[in-house]
Amino acid sequence: MGSELSPLVITLWVLNILVDSGGQLAFKAAASQPPHELDGVARWRFMLGKPWLWIGMGCYVAEFVFWLAFLSLVPLSDGVLLGSINIVAIMIAGRILFKERLAPLRVAGILLVSIGVAVVGLAG
Repeated sequence: MGSELSPLVITLWVLNILVDSGGQLAFKAAASQPPHELDGVARWRFMLGKPWLWIGMGCYVAEFVFWLAFLSLVPLSDGVLLGSINIVAIMIAGRILFKERLAPLRVAGILLVSIGVAVVGLAG
């Protein structure tokens, strides 16, 4: 894989990480805004009127385009493994932005995924 990590591949990979993570975070923000007493259809109507839901959807459209372009340039097995770094980015951002707890096993998971992505990215 080492020869396939051209500047274009790296750019598409980083863009994919940014918009996928942004979409997840926007969806979390949208889901966190409705008053707790709203449920069912009322909850969805409330969220549909907020920009975070639409920002999340826009991020997912962009992520689809970047991901498709990225996968057109790298083998699927490498692309999926490199894409798993999104999990790490989202967990860290969730901790920072939403004060979510990172239990020791999750931190271990972050480290293992990060090591795996580094191995795939650096190995050929």
